[in-house]
Amino acid sequence: MTLIPKIKYLTNKDLLKEIHRSKNTYCTYTDKAYSDYDLIVSSLEKLNIRTIAEAKRNRASRMSKIAHEAGMIAAGKKLPAKEFEVDYKKITKEELVFRIMTFEHIPLAPGRKKTLKNTADSHDKVNFPPFQHRTFDASNNLICVGKSHWKGPLDTGEFNKEHGQMTDNLARMFLKLCERYATRGNVRGYTYNDEMRGQAILQLTQIGLQFDESKSDNPFAYYTAAVTNSFVRIINIEKRNQNIRDDILEINGMNPSWTRQNSGSGPAAGPVTITTGGGEED
Repeated sequence: MTLIPKIKYLTNKDLLKEIHRSKNTYCTYTDKAYSDYDLIVSSLEKLNIRTIAEAKRNRASRMSKIAHEAGMIAAGKKLPAKEFEVDYKKITKEELVFRIMTFEHIPLAPGRKKTLKNTADSHDKVNFPPFQHRTFDASNNLICVGKSHWKGPLDTGEFNKEHGQMTDNLARMFLKLCERYATRGNVRGYTYNDEMRGQAILQLTQIGLQFDESKSDNPFAYYTAAVTNSFVRIINIEKRNQNIRDDILEINGMNPSWTRQNSGSGPAAGPVTITTGGGEED
């Protein structure tokens, strides 16, 4: 029997890790080592001396953390991180892996949308921004070593957007996020709290992988905004239905709900707006 780890709290680090693992299930790589990237760039034109140096520093930092954790496990005690620092200047350009955000391998879908607002509108709809992983070879040429939404070998495979899945741990994180949000003082008193939580979970399953790591490293704010919008949507729907019921009761000479009576004559207040911390909008 496999033990499922209990999630006590959520961090951006853990969320980013599970998002990356989930997206990798939709990808194909020539080697498993290429599944981790050192830098995300929006296009090939962004690759220059500065971005390559940044990628080297990112890779050195990741290697240092891995070596530090392994060293502490082997020693059975805490060790200073400086002992495991990796000099980024010793990392060669051929070791780096770049994630290029591109629709190059995504099939065109003429007529999918009447008005084309961006590049994505002219291609087949995918569940997260597509990308390719590229690295430099010995001849200083950029070669493709991985593709998102791809099944089979890179040269003979085919586009496929349904063969992957969200990791179980990311799904549990979504459940924990909705569960904790539902206990907030401004929403926990509603009798339809379960409906709000269910709507939020459904929304996260739909947009969970749409988070773009190239634009932000704060998925917690992105998901919290989506959950907030889901809760507000259900609250406004329920209030609208309650107003309709109260209007019907008043038309028939019956007493409306206590909420209508306590608020005075006339319809109740308008749509509800719950404010939350800064983040990305869905």
